[in-house]
Amino acid sequence: MSGLRVRSVRTRLLLAVLGAVVLAVAAMTAGFNLLLARSLSHNASDLARTRATAQLTALQPTANTIDPGDIPDQAGGESQFWVFSRGKTLRAPRGSKAVADAARSLAGGGSRFLDVSDADVRLYAMPAVFEGKRLGTVVAGVSLAPYEQTRRTALIGSLALALLLALVVALAARWVLAAAFRPVERMTHEAADWSEHQLDRRFELGEPHDELTRLAATLDSLLNRIAASLRREQRFSAELSHELRTPVARIAAEADLALRRERSASDYRAALEVVLRNAKEVASTIEALVSAAQQEAGLAHGTADAYEAAAKAAELCDHAAAERGVSLAVERPRSPLRVGVDRELAVRTLQPVVENAIRYGHRRVRVSLDGGSKRVTFLIEDDGPGVAGSEHERIFEAGVRGAAARNGAGDGAGLGLPLARRLARAAAGDVESLPSASGARFAVSLPTA
Repeated sequence: MSGLRVRSVRTRLLLAVLGAVVLAVAAMTAGFNLLLARSLSHNASDLARTRATAQLTALQPTANTIDPGDIPDQAGGESQFWVFSRGKTLRAPRGSKAVADAARSLAGGGSRFLDVSDADVRLYAMPAVFEGKRLGTVVAGVSLAPYEQTRRTALIGSLALALLLALVVALAARWVLAAAFRPVERMTHEAADWSEHQLDRRFELGEPHDELTRLAATLDSLLNRIAASLRREQRFSAELSHELRTPVARIAAEADLALRRERSASDYRAALEVVLRNAKEVASTIEALVSAAQQEAGLAHGTADAYEAAAKAAELCDHAAAERGVSLAVERPRSPLRVGVDRELAVRTLQPVVENAIRYGHRRVRVSLDGGSKRVTFLIEDDGPGVAGSEHERIFEAGVRGAAARNGAGDGAGLGLPLARRLARAAAGDVESLPSASGARFAVSLPTA
């Protein structure tokens, strides 16, 4: 049975339309022919009754019988008349014996009809009553052949018309359905091709106002989601490769140096500490990128205390601050502030900015908080060489290091600030470099809870 299933929607619709039309036309044809046959039968009966009544008015009653009078010979005519009285046939046309016998069988009875199938004749008998006394019976006959011929002609004509109508409807329905589905097929093929090769192409049919424009808008939205998903995947892969290249290279280089010759326990310990520190950096980078991807995909939700997030980010940077002899302080806000992202994402957004300030600061780094109606702003300030006016945006490009780094003021791969901005923007926030008279000032903004 599954092999007989029609898979095409257009074919199923065409079959449904044809089925409905055929049923409707068949019902109309049958109804028309039934009504016509009934009308013709009624007309034949009325004609027979009328002729019998006319014949009855031409009769002349006598004392005990009926005088049929001068009635033209009806033997060869369309209508036939019989007059019976007291068991005698007073008038009868020449014709079929079967018809004559049927007419004689009606004598003496009441008003009634009788069809003679063999002769295709309908008889009508009417009692001849004069002054309350029945003197005989008048029988009128009507040939049914013209009526049967009319009925057969109408049946053949109606069947031919029904077949013609069904054919015309089938062709019209096929053309209409093909025209209606042609844009859908074209849009489907184009959408499939675009999703593989041209993610930026769209139908752009304007504001949806009918089925096709709504379909186009739906496909445009689907293509937008597919393109956004692919871009996120491509960016995630590129950033993961870019962010991990430096720490993984450091791990490999340190391990290679440690294995080239025998070293003391303290040398091995120092090498392992370098490897561990870079491994933690790798793990931290992976977790941050995964958090950003989840945030962009709408999978990460939650709220966090802003001060606790800043304090945790500072705590993760304490070791680096101690190594460089930089004082790191986080100022508690006057009133509690909450951000509309989970604590882990807020910490991983702040940490690269704080690490950058420690890397370039001379003696101190300060983190302060300020709350607004829509955003919480974390201000990170240091007393280092600052950011050149032309580099406030360039330093957020992956792999770009500012003039201070090139002059030896700090080490790094130029990856932390781009990652911080990426995380912030994934949460509907931002990271900016602000002008400062001395040192560098960075503002990290996150939405309020």
